[in-house]
Amino acid sequence: MRFAVRSLVVLVICVSAFAVAGLKVGDPPGMQMQSFAEAFVASLDSDQKAKAMLPYDSDARVDWHFIPKKTRKGLVLRDMDVAQRTAALRLVRAALSEAGYDKTNKIMINESVLFKLEGDKRNWDRDPNKYYITLFGQPSNTGAWGLSFEGHHLSLNFVCRDGKMVDSTPQFFAANPATIMDDVDGPLGKGTRILKQEEDLAFQLIGSLSGEKLDAAVIAEDAPKEIRFAGEAQPAVGNPEGIPFGKLDPAQRKLLRELVSVYVDAVADDIAEQRRELIEASGWENVYFAWAGAKEPGIGHYYRVRGNDFLIEFVNTQPDASGNPANHIHAVWRDLTGDFDLPIK
Repeated sequence: MRFAVRSLVVLVICVSAFAVAGLKVGDPPGMQMQSFAEAFVASLDSDQKAKAMLPYDSDARVDWHFIPKKTRKGLVLRDMDVAQRTAALRLVRAALSEAGYDKTNKIMINESVLFKLEGDKRNWDRDPNKYYITLFGQPSNTGAWGLSFEGHHLSLNFVCRDGKMVDSTPQFFAANPATIMDDVDGPLGKGTRILKQEEDLAFQLIGSLSGEKLDAAVIAEDAPKEIRFAGEAQPAVGNPEGIPFGKLDPAQRKLLRELVSVYVDAVADDIAEQRRELIEASGWENVYFAWAGAKEPGIGHYYRVRGNDFLIEFVNTQPDASGNPANHIHAVWRDLTGDFDLPIK
């Protein structure tokens, strides 16, 4: 396991360098992804291609989840050689921002932390290279094709059409432990918080509310055990709940904007800007912030942010691998105009 983690860290460094060297200035994310997808496919043998490439209309394209599984759709990193893994991660890097790729990398490496903390009692493989990449359809600048990169606590899904990235959801990140409280060897040491901003900004916002504002924001005394709609392709999310943006004071509005930006900015810059423009066009007055559970760390808490075109959900209720309460985060960004580039139901 120590060798696997070291190999992954070295590989991630190489991928970052290759990505910067290989991109053309001004190329949009969809074109970059296409170039890297073609290079990845060219590196595979026939058996690997059979696993890595599925039809665009395959049911597997919208079959997503973040729970540990014995196997998943696609080709797993650990069944690739170093060059192939480099090509695969270079493709994933092209779809994400620097911040988004950093989270992805750390979530994968966090499997080695779980491996150490769970010890012989573990029920699942904890392997930083047990992440699967799948291409749906033929990467091309005409027509549609999709990309999935998924494993425990990570599900990233993209659709490109006519050379442009047209969807980038569901976007799911998670962390167990949310805060590493034990002394562990490796690149993620004690005190590491992979999803720090997602939690701290929300705590700051709920902590700034009082009176009628707090009453409006809190939708339940107890946090739910899980985000809603996990694994569903295009859920009917219902009406917004909580306190609307317009009821917040300027400092609170700034906090909510910053919180939303953490999720928005996980993808490539051009796509993040499109997300931001869509929120502005739909109107921040239609954005709601809702909270459930405790208003301090270490006790179960949950929030959601709902706009006309997006949904954020965050939950931290489960204990970590060492038994520390509420130290296990799940966080998701959904596109209410159509996850997986699907039509709205």
